[in-house]
Amino acid sequence: MSMTVLTVDDSRTMREMLRLALTEAGYRVVQAEDGLHGLEVLAAEAPTVIVTDINMPRMDGFGFIEEVRSDPQYRGVPILVLTTESDAEKKNRARMAGATGWIVKPFNPVKLVDAIRRVAA
Repeated sequence: MSMTVLTVDDSRTMREMLRLALTEAGYRVVQAEDGLHGLEVLAAEAPTVIVTDINMPRMDGFGFIEEVRSDPQYRGVPILVLTTESDAEKKNRARMAGATGWIVKPFNPVKLVDAIRRVAA
């Protein structure tokens, strides 16, 4: 059975790039358009890993990570932040919220898949 990756990003282009990179690597991909939608998808799925953007409408990545981590069921699910931000303060804030790792856009598909393999192991 293949592992499921939940991608949360408000950019349709970025969601599509993630879907292509991850399905080619053998992952099942479920997608959400922002943090609130991500929580809805999470309720219906059991992702092995979550990849989320930070800057999104309705609920940003920080709020999404905090909500996911507040549910004991998802405390162990690795969360990778994929964002254009590279600010140390934001990285620290994401880590404090419960993020497992940080990848800066534009992403390298091979490095992304490697990072997912590392945190999902």
